[in-house]
Amino acid sequence: MASDQAAASPAAFPLSRPLLEAVLADRVSDRFVCELIWPRLGYAPDGSGTWSAGPATGDAWRESFPIEPQFIAQRPPSVALTRAIAKQHKQLLKEQLGFAGYRIGELYPRRTRRATAVNWLLAHLAERGEALAEAGPLPPLLDQPADPVVGHPGDLPIS
Repeated sequence: MASDQAAASPAAFPLSRPLLEAVLADRVSDRFVCELIWPRLGYAPDGSGTWSAGPATGDAWRESFPIEPQFIAQRPPSVALTRAIAKQHKQLLKEQLGFAGYRIGELYPRRTRRATAVNWLLAHLAERGEALAEAGPLPPLLDQPADPVVGHPGDLPIS
């Protein structure tokens, strides 16, 4: 995993337990979830509103996803994120956050991909030898979407 990720950019939003719990609870937009990951993979805004792979982006990510991978909306980037989690870190979601998964009626691609994103973020911290902060800044939290399949206003359609 270490070879596939870049050092965190100074612009990366700080990770904390309440933030990751908000991601799992669907209280932030899908784009915000992606923006937690992109700078940690070496992607940066290119001035046009798009995040592009940069010099710190690992070769595999740059070749497969030269522009911002949509980890929630699209299956291939989510699969790549899952595969980028080292085996010894696959259970961090359960071990560190006590997350036992979503109930049957809550199993939607958007939500399972959010769990993947959070597990990757936890693995990223673990690979760097960093602990998850117990507190930290939060973006404005959204209400859970009325339709969890569609998500929040502005979220991309799921494919």
